[in-house]
Amino acid sequence: MDEMNRKRVEVLRKQYPSGCTVELVSMDGQFAPPKGTRGEILSIDDTGTIHVIWRTGSTLGVVPGVDMVRKLDEEIPTK
Repeated sequence: MDEMNRKRVEVLRKQYPSGCTVELVSMDGQFAPPKGTRGEILSIDDTGTIHVIWRTGSTLGVVPGVDMVRKLDEEIPTK
């Protein structure tokens, strides 16, 4: 892996740590979850693919630059 790609993957791993919640903005493909589907980050591999467990049961990965997700800042319950 070249240095530029390594830095890109490091940034993605900081931006999307394992366990954080994301929402699907867009993804092409026959098996893509519906827009707005939420999921939890499992990991980001060395190629930068973001592996997500979607609440639909799918584990389809997000490819940055092709697909788009947004990180959700979930509120902490007060009671």
